[in-house]
Amino acid sequence: MAEFLIRRVAISIVTLFVISLIVFTGVRMIPGDPARVMGGTDADAAGLAEIRQKYGLDDPIPLQYLRWIGLALRGDLGESIRTRESVVWTVARKLPITIELAGLSLLIALAIAIPAGVFSAARRNTVWDLLANAVSLCGLSVPSSVRLHWLPASGFVPLWESPLGNLQRMIMPAFVLGAGLAAVLMRQTRNSMIEILSADYIRTAWSKGLAGRAVIFRHAFRNGLIPVVTILGLQTGALMGGAVVTEQIFVVPGFGRLIVEAVFTRDYPLVQGVVLITASAYVFINLLVDVSYSLLNPRIRIGGAAGGG
Repeated sequence: MAEFLIRRVAISIVTLFVISLIVFTGVRMIPGDPARVMGGTDADAAGLAEIRQKYGLDDPIPLQYLRWIGLALRGDLGESIRTRESVVWTVARKLPITIELAGLSLLIALAIAIPAGVFSAARRNTVWDLLANAVSLCGLSVPSSVRLHWLPASGFVPLWESPLGNLQRMIMPAFVLGAGLAAVLMRQTRNSMIEILSADYIRTAWSKGLAGRAVIFRHAFRNGLIPVVTILGLQTGALMGGAVVTEQIFVVPGFGRLIVEAVFTRDYPLVQGVVLITASAYVFINLLVDVSYSLLNPRIRIGGAAGGG
């Protein structure tokens, strides 16, 4: 276990290093002059030169990268060009909103997908199976602009100000994100459970006269969840991408809207910090997914799980 964790952490560090290089280089390919953004349209040449010198914008790109990554390793991601606030503080205010949205989306997706997938597999090739698959296709087809008139169409209320008002405004965007994820998870759960239910040890359990519920939930369900957990880990990272669009539509002031605003205003430090934090979260989630294999099925060696992932 320790050897596996060390290897996975080392791979994660290398991955984050490559991502940081791509992010730093890509941000500087965005058209526009960050000094002009900071100084405003009325800034003269002397003012722009002073800004570039202060923030090291005229330094060679490799030197700028080393300075940025050195500060990032100490928890300093710089200041937002637009607001002059710390990037870490800005992210700390916005990230909990998106985490809440993603958490609600996951709860909705799991509440729909797992029971429907197991039920569909247990009733394979019946009308119930066809109905469950039809529902999953509908989930994939839910547009990002779905609205229900009995819920607020947009806006946000902090959880600590009004828990009920917060839930009323978050449930709709959470459902939009969760419905698509539920469709993916439901089909994966169904396929995984069908494969497990056709295994030899499941046939043996059936032949011993065990009750159907005991066979499905005691012997098949845990093993059937292993590939589902993999998809869940990948899709959890993808929720951040979906949140960008959904938060814009429903006017939720979370991490997704922050990314859009940072790109449009050419806020280099904020874009770099936001993408680096997102990538770090994605890598960490995938590490947790790999470790979870052994928890779901102790018979799987952790080294084998890593090799399979």
